[in-house]
Amino acid sequence: MTAYNHLFSPVKIGNVEVPNRIALLPMGVFSPRLMNSDGSYTKDGADYYIERAKGGTGLIITGLVPLPPGGHLPSIMNNLETYVENQKYLADGIHKYGSKVFIMISALSGRSSTDWHDPAPSALPNVWDPRHNNREMTKEEIHNYIEWFAKGAKAAKDAGIDGVEIHAVHEGYLLDQFTIANYNKRTDEYGGSLENRLRFPCEIVKAIKKECGEDFPVSVRYSVKSYTKAFNKGAVPGEKFEEFGRDLDESIQVAKILEEAGYDMLDCDNGTYDAWYWPHPPVYMPKALNLNDVAEIRKHINIPVICGGRFDDPKLADEAIADGRIDMMGMGRPLLADPDLGNKFYEGKEADIRPCISCHFGCLARIFQIDYAKLATKDISCALNPRCGMENHYNITPADTKKKIAVVGGGIAGMEAARVAALRGHEVDLYEKSDKLGGVFIPAAAFDFKDDDRRLIEWYRKQMKDTDVNVKLNTEFKPEDKEGYDEIFVATGAKERKLNTPGFDSENVRYAVDFLNNQNIKDQNVVIIGAGLTGCEIAYDLARKNNKVTVVETLPTILNVEGLSAANYNCLIDLMDYYKVDIMKSSQVLSYENGEVTVETTTTNVPNINGKALVMSLQGVHKTVKKIPADTVIVSVGYTSDQTLYEAIKGDNVHLLGDAEHPGNLMTAIWGAYTAALNI
Repeated sequence: MTAYNHLFSPVKIGNVEVPNRIALLPMGVFSPRLMNSDGSYTKDGADYYIERAKGGTGLIITGLVPLPPGGHLPSIMNNLETYVENQKYLADGIHKYGSKVFIMISALSGRSSTDWHDPAPSALPNVWDPRHNNREMTKEEIHNYIEWFAKGAKAAKDAGIDGVEIHAVHEGYLLDQFTIANYNKRTDEYGGSLENRLRFPCEIVKAIKKECGEDFPVSVRYSVKSYTKAFNKGAVPGEKFEEFGRDLDESIQVAKILEEAGYDMLDCDNGTYDAWYWPHPPVYMPKALNLNDVAEIRKHINIPVICGGRFDDPKLADEAIADGRIDMMGMGRPLLADPDLGNKFYEGKEADIRPCISCHFGCLARIFQIDYAKLATKDISCALNPRCGMENHYNITPADTKKKIAVVGGGIAGMEAARVAALRGHEVDLYEKSDKLGGVFIPAAAFDFKDDDRRLIEWYRKQMKDTDVNVKLNTEFKPEDKEGYDEIFVATGAKERKLNTPGFDSENVRYAVDFLNNQNIKDQNVVIIGAGLTGCEIAYDLARKNNKVTVVETLPTILNVEGLSAANYNCLIDLMDYYKVDIMKSSQVLSYENGEVTVETTTTNVPNINGKALVMSLQGVHKTVKKIPADTVIVSVGYTSDQTLYEAIKGDNVHLLGDAEHPGNLMTAIWGAYTAALNI
């Protein structure tokens, strides 16, 4: 018996019954190792989905499968026959665990494409390079797409797939652009009135039903509201603005039209590529941020709706389902971090769930990166779960030889190495010189919006107990302690960089870790030195708490963080703008005295002739000096590795981990520790 009876009750989508109300939402899985050129999944790609079905997810909705043939991406239309044969492994594997699977088939991106030559409903500025317009799609191309959708759906059905999801009247992709008046300026039957703007997605579902039968379920990925102010301008939560895209009133009409056309379910969230942090919400966005909007749509239609968007609370989901506000709980990234999440919900083992921290480093950011060794996009994965996408290649297996291992440092990297080593059967002692586990991640998780980061720390602490790691708190590892250990992992972290700027010996000058551990600044003028991720997060947090914040950065750009997702970047930039954070780029602090910071800013006047910048002369460089009131100065200029212990004990059996090896993000720390512990 479970505490969440409504969440674990069956639900029907058309004539297909899903065993519970948990759905894996679609995320991009189209690297060559995971997807074949015909749009089917390789064994590795299918195993990634099957793992989530095994873990208790009732409905698996795959990431988008492109339709247009002949391009650089895979396509169902490249070879329908091999697609059917190859896709049977996926269908059979998911059905083995009683789950159902829908394939998302896609018309792709329109103006959201990285290639501005791709067609859009009208001539529209490209999202990634607004200097260029994507061209208007022809009616012949529209009819070709409709035919491809019908054939692609039939191929999925022939492979044993339970249904298809149409991508997408959602997120500002091609079909969404057709439905929104400010994107669709056509004068033919596919533009103008709302009914005309919806003609394309409506003709798609009708063609699929004609080809596959009325009882074959067809869902549509759907953004209830656009939360968009203009091209390439999103609205942050709580902001008052005029909707440039689809508002709630129009959305109710759209949902009714889509239901009448034949769609069997709406898979819902919010946003567009212009407001990318709504469909891909970073840690700065609220939990369950789309629930109220999706619940409003549910009042007006009779088909089931899924709600997604930082929605990982089973109690809230169970209540919303019981109240008829939604029909299914949709999750993407939480099921990357922990594929067994459904089973753990059912069994009431929430404390054993490895939480998603909404960082996007291993998922959204990664699938846009290129593996230059393979000249292909990288696989989808998870910053916290290195096995994600590698389910049968990167497993924790028993060690051939059991060893006695010391791990020095109880931060995330140290705990991950200890966890994996213990699971492999090694005897592990973990030394931590402070009185608690968590290391520098404790202050990093101190923001009130980082509750999942704090959950992750607690998960690791519980893992230390559950795997019988011998934790030695308040114990410093001495060089002479190395005797008796077969292997030693040194995870001693890093130290904050200090500045020798005149006046920085003042008690009003603080460093990031100290501030995060003691957040006691109110109604002040604050100057933050350094516009990396931590500096900008501090700026946002202080500005929304009624402080006047200025950020000073030596470089001409801010948030220069390797692997940072555009969704996280854009969200943080827009939030700092909304809360009126002043950002001074190409600037450095000269001194701090009498409650003022003296800042020198370097600007360049680059002449421009016929669109080409000329080489600068020294006369084009200007320096200005400005004094800024500062009750408090916070310094956040990075870290240097602490390798003192490593240098004292280094040998073939001593291994550096995490920030002690090289300051990085949580993903580099966890993946490095996981791999190191697998290799001993």
